Amino acid sequence: MDFFTFKSFISIEVLIIFYYLGAIIMPIIIWFALRRFSKKYHLSPNNIMNTKQKVILTLLFLIAFFFMQLFWRMLFEFLIAYMQIRDALLAQY
Repeated sequence: MDFFTFKSFISIEVLIIFYYLGAIIMPIIIWFALRRFSKKYHLSPNNIMNTKQKVILTLLFLIAFFFMQLFWRMLFEFLIAYMQIRDALLAQY
């Protein structure tokens, strides 16, 4: 009942599960976003892409992948630290 009245929070284990789910799903989302970007700017495989365009598209994917994974990790580290701080403060009282 405490869960439904928000007196207890989601456990750290659940946050870790959501982290890994997001870490797996995000590259798929990035891939589809970059495919949409390439179609919008006529960089699709139907048009012959030169080497420069292929390198730029690959670099965009890698940069987006790296920063989204970094942001996702920092977000969940913050949430887990918040939960641990809350638990430590409640243990004192």
